[in-house]
Parts: sequence; C-alpha cells; structure tokens
Amino acid sequence: MAPKVFLFSLFFLFFALFLCNTTKSQSMPKFTSILVFGDSTVDTGNNNYIFTLFKGNHIPYGKDYFNHVPTGRFSNGKLVPDIVAMLLKLKKYGVPPYLNSSLSENDFRSGVCFASGGSGYDDLTTSISGVISMRKQLEYFEEYLEKLRGFFGEKEKERIVKGALVIVSSGSNDFIFNFYDVPTRRIEFSMKEYQNFLLDKLQYFVKELYELGCREIIVTGLPPIGCLPIQMTLKSPLHSTCIDKENSDSQSYNKKLEELLPHIQAQLRGSKIFYADIYTPLSDLITNPHEYGFEETKRGCCGTGLLEARPLCTKKSPVCSDASQYVFFDSIHPTESTYYHITEYLVKELLPKFSTIDSF
Repeated sequence: MAPKVFLFSLFFLFFALFLCNTTKSQSMPKFTSILVFGDSTVDTGNNNYIFTLFKGNHIPYGKDYFNHVPTGRFSNGKLVPDIVAMLLKLKKYGVPPYLNSSLSENDFRSGVCFASGGSGYDDLTTSISGVISMRKQLEYFEEYLEKLRGFFGEKEKERIVKGALVIVSSGSNDFIFNFYDVPTRRIEFSMKEYQNFLLDKLQYFVKELYELGCREIIVTGLPPIGCLPIQMTLKSPLHSTCIDKENSDSQSYNKKLEELLPHIQAQLRGSKIFYADIYTPLSDLITNPHEYGFEETKRGCCGTGLLEARPLCTKKSPVCSDASQYVFFDSIHPTESTYYHITEYLVKELLPKFSTIDSF
C-alpha cells in the first residue's frame, strides 16, 4: 500500500473511532430522517434533472465515490450530509419527488435532499445560475409532504417531519455572484445592508420550514470565501494569499447569523435551531494543512485548480493523483477528506446540543 493511501486509510480509521467514542460518551438523538436544503455544498444530484450548466454529473467529479461514479455531487466523493446520515444510521436519501418520479416509499421515509448547486437566499442568484431557488426548494418540500401524507397518513407524516434533522447550507453564491465578482447588489447595498438583506431571507426560510412542520434545524455559516482558489486567482497577486476583506465579511456575517438564530428559535415554540460553524475548521485546514495530512490549499485537484469548477472541470481536465492531499477538489468545492474534517468538527460542537433533543 502506498504511503499516502495508507495515511488516508488511517485518517478514516481514526475518524471512525472518534465518532464511535463521541456517540458513546453522549446520547445521540434518533432522527426519523434527514432533509437538506441549500447549494452545491449539499447538492447530491438535483441539478442532474434540470437545464443548467451547473452540473457535477460527469468525471472527474465522483472519482472517489462508490464505484467511481459521478452522481452530481460537486466533489470527488461524499458531502457532509452523506457523512452525517451515515453516522446517524439513516438510510440513503433521494432527490425531490417531482425531479425523480422513481423514488420508492422507503426513499420518502428516509429523507430527501432539495439543494441545488448555484442556489442562494437571494432570488437574483438563481436568476443568474438558472438552478433551483431556495423558494422553489420549499415548494418541492411541500410536494414531498403531500407524498408523505399519501403514503403514510397525516399523523405519520407529522412524526417523520418533526423528527427529521434539517440541514440548511447556503449564502456563498449570493456574495460571489452578486457582490464580489458581479457587483449587481453592490450598486444597491453596502456590505452590511446586503448581509442584513440575506439574513432576512434566511429568517423567512427557516420560519417557513417551521410552519411546514420542521423542528430540528441546522443552519451553516459562510466558509472563508476569500480563501477559495477561484477568488485568490482573480484577486490575489501571484495567487498567493487569501482575500482578507472577503474573509472578514464572512466572519461578520457569521457572527450576525449566530446571534440571530437564538432569536428565531425563541419565536418558534418547540424548535431547536443550531448554528454550524464551517469557517473555523476550513480556515484551520488552510492555515495548518500538514497537521491534518493535507499538502495543497491554494488550488483544487481538477485542472490547474485555479479557475476550473462545474462545466470547466471536465473529463479532459488533468486531475491530481490523490485528492485526499487537497483541501479543494475544484476551484470552489472541498474534497471528501475536507468534508470529513468539517463533519468531525460539527459533530463535536453540535452533539452536546443534540443530546438535549427528545427521541421521536
């Protein structure tokens, strides 16, 4: 076995042991299903079913997934919701019923991913990318609820949704598409105003989820946007450093989000709404890669790693031999090994809060 492959295998062994020890030391809630909303960080293949350039259903995406099959996930392998579902012993979840009519009764019970790569809280974001808006994701969710009711009845439908783990991950595209790289919103808003505009949209989204029966919700913050390879390529001399202003904006947005969520929870009786910090673990990887077995932080595994993403990362692009050494797979999206690290951090930080949840 090659040294790098051995080290990567060892990493997964230690990760499995960590999860085992963590779940033993703290009581784990028994969620009924998993429901996912957001953008490409959690899209498990919904864009495969719509007309858009934002697709990950071609090689080299999925090169380290089961059977090396590209599924539409914008990475070389699994995403955070995949790993969380595995940890919680939830069955594989599918895509919305009106995107894939072949879903079985069991698929509806175990959960659904509604996320769409290129989406955001701002409707303008999806008008640019042509993908499934957050508003449309809610509509698909309502259709899913009707299917649940038809399969299992009203009482069981309510039980499944009330006991579901809901993950909402979005926001980065709004800033990249509308403020930094295409300054449409920058003409209308200051950064502070645009952050507040997005947080109002987010608050509406979470309250809609609650009205539709969801109670256990995780909302992720922003990553260090200024450290994405594509942002450094466009704005950093010699592609050498993170863009401090964009990272500072991410941090100030995250602080507002973290302070906002308890206020939303207080308004929604019986809800548990948690902030998921993805900035810290990703920033730590980028700053101290060798501590975690990574080698490359400034470029992605696909192509030059500087600009390639989505339609630019294709079967003709050269690909690194070992994606586990890279923080990013393309110029925007993390590798599976990075997602495992983020999941480990989230499990450690959120489990103490989850342990107060009643089992369903």
